[in-house]
Amino acid sequence: MTSRLVVIARVALAALVGFWLIAPPLMVEAQPAAGSGRIGLLWTASPALVSALREGLLHGLRESGYVAGQNLTVTDRYAEGETERLRDLAAALVQQRVAVIVTQGTPAALAAKAATTTIPIVMTQVGDPVGSGLIKSLAGANGNITGVANLAADISAKRLQLLGELLPKLSRVTAIVDATPAGVRGDPYGRRATEDAGRRLGLSVQMVTVRGPADLASAFDAAEKFRAEALVVLPTPILARHTQSLIDLAAKHRLPAMYPSTEFTDAGGLIAYGPNNVALFSRAGLLVGQILKGAKPTDLPVEQPTKLELGINTRPAKSLGLTIPPSVLLRADKILE
Repeated sequence: MTSRLVVIARVALAALVGFWLIAPPLMVEAQPAAGSGRIGLLWTASPALVSALREGLLHGLRESGYVAGQNLTVTDRYAEGETERLRDLAAALVQQRVAVIVTQGTPAALAAKAATTTIPIVMTQVGDPVGSGLIKSLAGANGNITGVANLAADISAKRLQLLGELLPKLSRVTAIVDATPAGVRGDPYGRRATEDAGRRLGLSVQMVTVRGPADLASAFDAAEKFRAEALVVLPTPILARHTQSLIDLAAKHRLPAMYPSTEFTDAGGLIAYGPNNVALFSRAGLLVGQILKGAKPTDLPVEQPTKLELGINTRPAKSLGLTIPPSVLLRADKILE
């Protein structure tokens, strides 16, 4: 077990280092920053769920010469999954005159945008920044907003393709998605993109919306009635908070499940494909450091992850009687046995 954990840690570190090296213009030598900075972090989730993401952000800031408690003051505001609180929390950060606001998720970014047009905003974990109205273009100047977008729609087809490789006779898939918060436009969680990808691949896709943990069991009951042969969990705030419940229900219903990030396979899920979220936040920390040193958000185009991780856990595969094809194993970044 110890050796396996060491291998996993080395793979994760290699992925993170690789992500930092993709954009040399931002990778400056870490030097003590001139003066000090005060930033506000607007979290959709709770402290426990974002602790690794927060550390990733602080790592990127340290790379830029900013260290919390020395020349950097960090103010955190947590919505604890209650997206309706985000506007008030964003307004509170504006009143505290922070130099930069870092946001987690589309609802948080929209709340910050509504609260200020002057304080720089660095958004993270945003799936459809253009469609949601946050920015006009990934490449162009977008006022006071920049950041790292995960572009959930772009990887929806790949998730279904990978499931098809695991299950060559796959024809019916249930996708579970968090209800999009009121006022959020576009396709932030990749719902429409998953439906479109299903049609292109000749799959029948059932979309099941949940609004909280009480809906999870009924979502799996709906999948059973649909005679789903596999499950896709879309990258949404509510579902990220109930990782173990989703994994346990998938095992109970004997449904091969595709998850949005390798945090799920680490916790016992079958397969996951998506960005390294800690690396995304480290990248965001570098962007914040650039802004604290004088760069404007308009100078920093919105970035996208160039490396997506494929994680596989062979234990649930054995329980389901599945054989992971060698072609899939060879592409995996993380394998748990």
